[in-house]
Amino acid sequence: MCRNISQSFIFPFFVRIFCATLLICTLGGCGDTDTATDREAKDASVTAEVNVNSPMKSQARVARVGKVRIALVMKSLANEFFSTMADGASIHAQENPEKYELIVNGIPDETDLSAQVSLVEQMIAQSVDAIVIAPADSEALVPVLKRAHDAGIVVVNIDNQLNATAMNNARFAVPFVGPDNRVGAKKVGEFLATRLAAGDAVSILEGVQSSFNGQQRKLGFEDAMQAAGIKIVDSQSAQWEMSVANQTTAGMLTSHPEIKAILACNDSMALGAIAATRAADRKDVLVVGFDNISAVQQAIRDGQILATADQHGDKLAVFGIDLALQLLQDTNATPQDKETPVDLVTAETL
Repeated sequence: MCRNISQSFIFPFFVRIFCATLLICTLGGCGDTDTATDREAKDASVTAEVNVNSPMKSQARVARVGKVRIALVMKSLANEFFSTMADGASIHAQENPEKYELIVNGIPDETDLSAQVSLVEQMIAQSVDAIVIAPADSEALVPVLKRAHDAGIVVVNIDNQLNATAMNNARFAVPFVGPDNRVGAKKVGEFLATRLAAGDAVSILEGVQSSFNGQQRKLGFEDAMQAAGIKIVDSQSAQWEMSVANQTTAGMLTSHPEIKAILACNDSMALGAIAATRAADRKDVLVVGFDNISAVQQAIRDGQILATADQHGDKLAVFGIDLALQLLQDTNATPQDKETPVDLVTAETL
C-alpha cells in the first residue's frame, strides 16, 4: 500500500513542478539570457577593476577623493639616516594636511625582519591607502607586500630595492624610488683611491647581505678598487650596526695589519670603524662611509672620515610619498621606477 501511495503522489508532484518552471521561463526568461545592455554594463564594470598597478599582476585601483592615509614603514629609527628620512616626510605631511595623513613606523634594529613584517600586516588591517616602505630585507618582505598589493593598497618601495626574482615568483611588482647605490659607492671608492697606491690593501664592511642596496654598494666599492689596482683583503657583514662594525673592524685589523683603508657600506658602520681604529692606535687607516648623516659630516670636518655619499635622506621618503599620491589620484598612471640623486661628500664639499 505504501508503494502505491508514493507513486500516486510523486507523479502529479513532478507534473506541477515542470509546469511552474515552464511558466517562469516564459514570463521572466531563464538563466543566462542577459540583454545586450546588461552585458555591456558588466563588461564596463570588469574593465574598471583591472587598472594595472604592475606589469605582473593587475590590481583594483579606485581613484581616492580627498584626504588619504599613507603609512611610511622604515628600518630602524635609531639610525640617524632613517630618522632624518622620517622627519622629512613629517614636514611634508604638515605642509600638505589637505592631501594626506602620514603614519610613521620603524623597527628596533636593522635585522628585526619579523617586526617589519608585523608593521605591514598592521597597516593592511588598518586599511591604509598606501604603504611607502624601506624594506629591511629585499626578499623577506615580498610576501606581506604582495598581500598589501592584493588588498588594493598602493605600495611604493624606497631606499632598498626589493628582489626582482622574488617579485616575479610572487607575480607582482611595485615601483622603486631611490638612488643608484652602485654609482654612489663607486664615487666614494674613486675618491678614496686618490689617497692610496696600487697594491694597497683595504677591507669592506658590508650591510645585511640579502639587502639589495648593500649588495650594490659593495659592488661599487669593488668597481673602484679594481680599477685602481687596490687589493680587497677582507669583506664581512657588520649588519649595518655601529657596534658590530666596531668588533668586526677590530678583527680585520688584527688579521690584516696591512690594511690601509676601510670602506663601510653605511655611515653607522663607518663610525664603528673609526672607534676600532682609535682603540687599535691605527689612526693612519682611512675610513669612508655612505649616507651623509650629521655625525659623519662632523667626523669628515675633523679628519676622522675621508668621504661619504649623500642620497638625500630628508627627501627620499617624500619622493616615494609623491609617487604614492600620484598613483592614488590617477588610476591610469603607470607605476615607474624613479632614480634619485646621490652625491659625493668630502671636506671640500661641506
